[in-house]
Amino acid sequence: MSIVVTPSGQACGAEVTNVDLTGPIDEATVASIRAAWLEHHVLSFPDQAMTDDDLERYSSYFGPFGDDPFIAPIEGRKHIIAVERRSDEQAPLFAENWHTDWSFQKAPPSATCLFGITIPPMGGNTMYADQHKALHNMPGELRAKLEGRNAVHSARAAYSPEGMYGQEDQATDRSMEIKPSTEALETQLHPLIAKHPETGEEGIFGCVGYIVGIEGMDDKDAFDLLLQLHEWQTREEFVYEHAWQANMLVMWDNRSVLHRATGGYEGYDRLLHRTTIGATG
Repeated sequence: MSIVVTPSGQACGAEVTNVDLTGPIDEATVASIRAAWLEHHVLSFPDQAMTDDDLERYSSYFGPFGDDPFIAPIEGRKHIIAVERRSDEQAPLFAENWHTDWSFQKAPPSATCLFGITIPPMGGNTMYADQHKALHNMPGELRAKLEGRNAVHSARAAYSPEGMYGQEDQATDRSMEIKPSTEALETQLHPLIAKHPETGEEGIFGCVGYIVGIEGMDDKDAFDLLLQLHEWQTREEFVYEHAWQANMLVMWDNRSVLHRATGGYEGYDRLLHRTTIGATG
């Protein structure tokens, strides 16, 4: 049987059916899923009652496990973290700002897999912004400012002791076990415009937040350009809004999209398990 791929009708994203991820899948099916993932950047698989073993097995088809810094894995697992929020939690929403996962690493991850376990009846959608479309449709004047430029990536604004999830956040009632560290102060350079390592398609990589500067530019000019870029790359016409279901797996390409969490489910528990797939291609 062949997988069935149904595009979202939005900027990117597609639903994949006619496949069972609760057991091993063959090489031909993996290849078909990879092709759909490279084309649509975000894939959702509804009605998959996966265990943590299933989630890890599926993730391993697409590359090595990536390193998840600053967040503790769940008990008994090395490669799964819980994206969790209790119904009565008052800590600021996790991952609400646009980003691509761990872009501050020397070799950022190719993919993220997220499996819905406890999904509220409202809210909690995840937003994805297609960075190939954003670049393709970008005004020439803005693109000229980005060409040949390297961005300075760092986790300091989020995971340093003084960051968003630093010492002050540790005093909140956050259910996720976040581990701030001075390692978050380290920096890494990546091109603002990068070719996808598997498809060769150019796109914008990263955004302000994990990008803290631009090589060769003073801080003010860099910040002004990053804000201008952010306004463009997250425009509505480049965005896919994903609605979650329990027993749904979502897999996205960190080299092609930005993403962010949304709230709107106050008073309800929410739990998803996540794996990171390391750099490939």
